[in-house]
Amino acid sequence: MGTLSNIPPQAVLPLAAYDLDALERAAQRADQRLLRVDLARATDKAGVLAAIAGAFSLPAHFGHNLDALYDCVTDLKPCGDAEQPGFLVILENLPDTAEFGREQRDALLDVFRDAAGFFFDRQTAFRVFYSVRAGGGRGARGGS
Repeated sequence: MGTLSNIPPQAVLPLAAYDLDALERAAQRADQRLLRVDLARATDKAGVLAAIAGAFSLPAHFGHNLDALYDCVTDLKPCGDAEQPGFLVILENLPDTAEFGREQRDALLDVFRDAAGFFFDRQTAFRVFYSVRAGGGRGARGGS
């Protein structure tokens, strides 16, 4: 699996330590389902959840809250014919604003950590990589 072989099968990690193109190629080679969203236009929780819902093609009944996000993410299915089923999730440019600061980011990432635990129990890889938008705009604080 190359790039992915050095990364635990269930992990939530900062993207800065990895080459994005190499991750995407590795996911493709391993038949891992790639879920990628650029959150550069989001400034608050509603914007973040709406962008994730659109990029991940979450169902229309998605409730746009963290509990609903967990439910929908754990309902996702890996590629059916993959020898090593799994997901590679990329959350780019998480906002760092007064409306979506460290606490909100941590709560969002906790959803993905909980989902990783869910998929661990199902022997399905679930790797999440995230970045925080540099100079996140109004009310920005240091990156996570």
